[in-house]
Amino acid sequence: MGALLSVKNLKVSYGGINAVKGIDLQVDRGELVALIGANGAGKSSSLKAISGVLTPSAGDIQFLGQRAEKLPAYELVQLGLGMVPEGRGVFKRMTILENLQMGAFLKKDATAVKQKLEEVYSYFPRLKERLSQLAGTLSGGEQQMVAMGRAMMAEPQLLLLDEPSMGLSPIMVETIFDVIRNLSANGMTILLVEQNARLALQMANRAYVMESGLITLSGSGKELLEDSRVRTAYLGE
Repeated sequence: MGALLSVKNLKVSYGGINAVKGIDLQVDRGELVALIGANGAGKSSSLKAISGVLTPSAGDIQFLGQRAEKLPAYELVQLGLGMVPEGRGVFKRMTILENLQMGAFLKKDATAVKQKLEEVYSYFPRLKERLSQLAGTLSGGEQQMVAMGRAMMAEPQLLLLDEPSMGLSPIMVETIFDVIRNLSANGMTILLVEQNARLALQMANRAYVMESGLITLSGSGKELLEDSRVRTAYLGE
């Protein structure tokens, strides 16, 4: 298998705040790894640093065996890193189809792009029904589908998902997590940041718990689901 992503002593600071205080994590090819923790724990800052949106203040990020901590986001996309940001970040004045096509802007083969679109529709049939609708007029859950579909269009080696269930209805959360489960079952490597700890741990191969900028626990999803500290702090037991 081997590590697709390896992070060592990652630190992220901005505005005088040390958001991430030196974390180590690893994602192996084919794994679904969850990063859970309370609001403000540093989860999203970690993902932004890994994806090149923020420059780390220290640390070593290896992606596909290549040093990545100083690479800009667009170069990481070219290497095979896909990111679905917190808050979805769709292009609101563009149609669903245009948003999806933006995910494939590096691809020159029109036939391959069409095939990839069909694959995205197989995960999100609702998008195919309304391709010409402006993304800004969609519900939060539908926008999440667009954001995930856009990332999938780039055929990433590693997909980063930042709080995909945030602000969604329970039914839509179920729909989105079904897709994440299917993507994982079909071999996609995923690093998932998610506040719904129970859902995340139930489907994660491995998971890390982050508190105040540090990783305080790690283990298999099953181990952490059964850990009394996790159950008390994150599962409301």
